[in-house]
Amino acid sequence: MKAPSVKPVRCAIYTRVSTDHGLDQEFNSLDAQYDAASAYIKSQAHAGWTLIRSRYDDGGYSGGSTDRPDLQKLLDDIRAQKIDVIVVYKVDRLTRSLADFAKLVELFDAHGVSFVSVTQQFNTTTSLRTARLLSSKKKPSWSDQSSGDTSNLAASTNCYGTSKSATSGPKPGYSPRARRAAGSRSAVAHCTMC
Repeated sequence: MKAPSVKPVRCAIYTRVSTDHGLDQEFNSLDAQYDAASAYIKSQAHAGWTLIRSRYDDGGYSGGSTDRPDLQKLLDDIRAQKIDVIVVYKVDRLTRSLADFAKLVELFDAHGVSFVSVTQQFNTTTSLRTARLLSSKKKPSWSDQSSGDTSNLAASTNCYGTSKSATSGPKPGYSPRARRAAGSRSAVAHCTMC
């Protein structure tokens, strides 16, 4: 009996740093992000994940805007159905704006593209595909506004994309099913950010 073949899953890696400091080094932050994401893709080879040849690296661009050349090239390739999964090192490499993230996730979903953050275990390739984290119009930034430090993301927001201090209901650690049962309007895709 022949084993069922695994359908190839075309994976693209997106990397970004805000400054161009150190980009001239032989091995820089973009390379480190790329290597970590590439290793993650290799770990998923059993599921058919393969890295596409195109690189999407935006060195020296802020995550506060989606007006970045390689991000736009990535979005064009998504629209052209060349990509199945986008892999990033951290969510804020894609964008620091939750409003932009919501728009990007809608675009990904419309084209059947999943999104994975290697270090934050954020993965929309599971059965809970879409990250409808952002149902409210008032959205905090991915990062701490005062310092630009991304380490405060988990401390300031929850799986719903809202301020933890403004949220009533389930406490961090509840499963997505428990959140829905408690009245959440959001479906959360394997999120460990809160």
